[in-house]
Amino acid sequence: ISGELGQPQSDPSQAGGDMPHPEKNQAVVPGGVNQRICALRRQSWIQKVLEQVIDLPRQWVTPSEVVPVAVLAVQRYLLEDEPHDMDPKPPLYCFDVTISDGVYQEKCYLDPSLNSLVYKNILRVGIEVRISRVSCIYNEKRVGQGILCIVNVLCGEMLDSVSLDTPFRNSAHREVPERPLRGGKSHYLPLWNNEDPYGDIWLNNKQPEEYDFNNTKIISLSQLEMTWANRKSFPALLVRILHKSKLRYYGKPDKKMIEPYQTFLEVADSSGTVSVIMWNTLCPEWYKSLHVGLVLLLQDYSVKKSYPFRMQPVPVDPQIKLISSMEICLNIRDPPNNITIIPENQVKPEWRLPKLNHRFVTRSELDKLPNNSICDVIGVLVFVGRVQRSKKKDSREDFWSYRWIHIADGTSEQPFIVELFSTSQPEIFEHIYPMTYFMCTQLKVTRNDAQVPKLLYLTTTNESHMVITGHKGQPYTDDAKVKKFIQWVKTKNDSGEVKNTVMGGYYPYPPVPETFSKYSSSCKVESLLTAISEVKAELEDLQYREQKRIAIQGIISVIKYVPPDRATESASASETLQNANRPSTSEAARKESQSQEKDGKRHHDDGSGSSQCCHSAEASSGPVTKKTIMQTPSGKQIPVPQPETSSQTKGSKPSMPSSSNGRENSSGAFIARARKTISDKWESQLWREKKFCLTDHLHYSQVYPESIPRKFSFEHRHFLSRQFNSQPAKYILPEGRVPKLENFKSARSLGHFELTILGLNHEIAIDVAFLPMYSLQDSRTSQVDTLLTCMNYSCVYPKPSTGSEKLTGSRVFAGDIIKAVSKLDRARVICILDICSLGNNKAEVYLHKIYKPNKTS
Repeated sequence: ISGELGQPQSDPSQAGGDMPHPEKNQAVVPGGVNQRICALRRQSWIQKVLEQVIDLPRQWVTPSEVVPVAVLAVQRYLLEDEPHDMDPKPPLYCFDVTISDGVYQEKCYLDPSLNSLVYKNILRVGIEVRISRVSCIYNEKRVGQGILCIVNVLCGEMLDSVSLDTPFRNSAHREVPERPLRGGKSHYLPLWNNEDPYGDIWLNNKQPEEYDFNNTKIISLSQLEMTWANRKSFPALLVRILHKSKLRYYGKPDKKMIEPYQTFLEVADSSGTVSVIMWNTLCPEWYKSLHVGLVLLLQDYSVKKSYPFRMQPVPVDPQIKLISSMEICLNIRDPPNNITIIPENQVKPEWRLPKLNHRFVTRSELDKLPNNSICDVIGVLVFVGRVQRSKKKDSREDFWSYRWIHIADGTSEQPFIVELFSTSQPEIFEHIYPMTYFMCTQLKVTRNDAQVPKLLYLTTTNESHMVITGHKGQPYTDDAKVKKFIQWVKTKNDSGEVKNTVMGGYYPYPPVPETFSKYSSSCKVESLLTAISEVKAELEDLQYREQKRIAIQGIISVIKYVPPDRATESASASETLQNANRPSTSEAARKESQSQEKDGKRHHDDGSGSSQCCHSAEASSGPVTKKTIMQTPSGKQIPVPQPETSSQTKGSKPSMPSSSNGRENSSGAFIARARKTISDKWESQLWREKKFCLTDHLHYSQVYPESIPRKFSFEHRHFLSRQFNSQPAKYILPEGRVPKLENFKSARSLGHFELTILGLNHEIAIDVAFLPMYSLQDSRTSQVDTLLTCMNYSCVYPKPSTGSEKLTGSRVFAGDIIKAVSKLDRARVICILDICSLGNNKAEVYLHKIYKPNKTS
């Protein structure tokens, strides 16, 4: 805590030495953050709390008054200078939380015992919190700086808006670059992975500069390879960057590296290609300025024998020699390096530097490429999935970030399916959305033709590089396949067909093999099967946006169909009692559900509400009805009066979900009676006997709005991008009126199912969801007659269909599925589940695959 507490340091932007005037330029914040400003005036709550704790280091103190404050930033860094031989061991990382009381901002240290609030995305930017216990910690490596430590906090709801105009009480917290409160590190890490550059230490201002080569001796790579072991100093290298790897962070608590980063550049001249390793502080200084294709002059480098187990990428030009016996090392010292970017107009033909050669493949050509092939693709994004995370091997706190995308190029009805991991390009990874031209290099083919259905997708590699803007003028635009793609996009843009695009939601990929024996051989886990009693612990162990696949044994005892237009926000009275103990539902959500039920309101959406049953006796009423022929699973046709669907509003604004006034007219009753002929639910006799004798019933069939793929709206692209990205580390002021995700039209046409799986010992049951993702117009739909079959055919984006087609097709489809499941009565099956954590105490379990008993051997 710098300065005297009685006289807080004024913000440099304020005139004179007076305290800032909090009543000016304040945004209205629900929840009381700014409503207290008039009373606080020149004395902030943060200031008063600091006065209580300043002379009591490491002692817990309860503030004399607890008021709501807003969270503006949650920033992560490596924990240092702590005894790591303790038991239990402290976490690797710690967090600084920036709060605002409407008068001042203050950067606080979060006690490590509260780290789980960040891991679960409960403590996040933009929410209101009440801090009920604090302490003071002094950083003994800095003069006069004490730290306000948050020891106990109650997290509230998201605020509509928070003012960013309030100054830091401590001007040291405004240092550039930002410095963590504790330890000796000079920088923060990205909040959710370690691969992305984050913060203001990462420069991007290195520009090409003219260079006088008259007095510079240059050596070729092939000559260096033959002579480096006998040299003490090395002449300059003149090379072109062919590949740039993503960043590797290798920080450890016991390592004394200030910026422990590493990246690889694959560079080449006319004689060969070699790996260049850039270490530590050079990475923040140069990484964002070095692009594939640039020409570099490297001086004062070092050479060492190459690491034997590192695989170099395939050379761009097969005629260029691959030098794998040595590596070029660039470090800030030993020796201090000299790197110069040479302008392209100064590059001479006689240098014979290699050109960039791309390996573009079309979607139609992909079917012929062998497994593990490397290729480049270009196309238009037609589906962009939500960001997900998976644990790195042997680490609880380190994660990979990835998302699934679909790319169309006009050469096939099928898109490229790409597993897109973070490539240390957060400015692209976090801002991609459908209808964007997308180019990605160094993708690896993953295929298995022996699997049913055939497995074929692409995944990023260590050297993958993405481009979404600035295509014009790039060398690859002269490629014949790229030119053909651009012509195709122009025709599609004119016809409007490219606009049928989708964003976000749960995406069940890749599919598992068709038999359990094949699944077992491909599964790389210690324990192949998980007991139903362990599923709750597995879910509680998941961190924000983490998705994991597990296998359980059980008996499918109940299945219910929830159509896309019938799911409601409130549950029935009997199920509300069950919801009260749901581990996947927050207390606030339960209260909201109960209040909605009390008001008697039924909010209809696309299946993302908290309803766990299908109210088949209700129907939306409308002034005009028309007859639709509905076919039952047995083949009987029934005329069904249908409400006349209103024409959709033109433009890209999200469609509002329809709502029911809760009253049934005569036509609604007729519809309900007709729908009753197709059963929306099946319940086994075994379940009727056992459901009241269970020791535990786990409810995880709720489908949240974040898990519904939405039809993309270009007008709201920034809002949708934020919804399906990871939570940001710093608060971003919303632009204008913020829409609700639930109001964006669903891209699914078939609703979803809720299944109850009874454990083999008949003691525990679990409710899970199943989301069929394909369209009714898919040619394979007519062949789908079982739940097991339909799981093998999942795609994301549907073709448009009328309301009557959706009703007829989806009801028949539901009847077929329910009929198929009923044939599994009392059969022991193995279920492959996708378990997902959405953060903020929201968890989901999706049924991905069922293996029949005769398929498990």
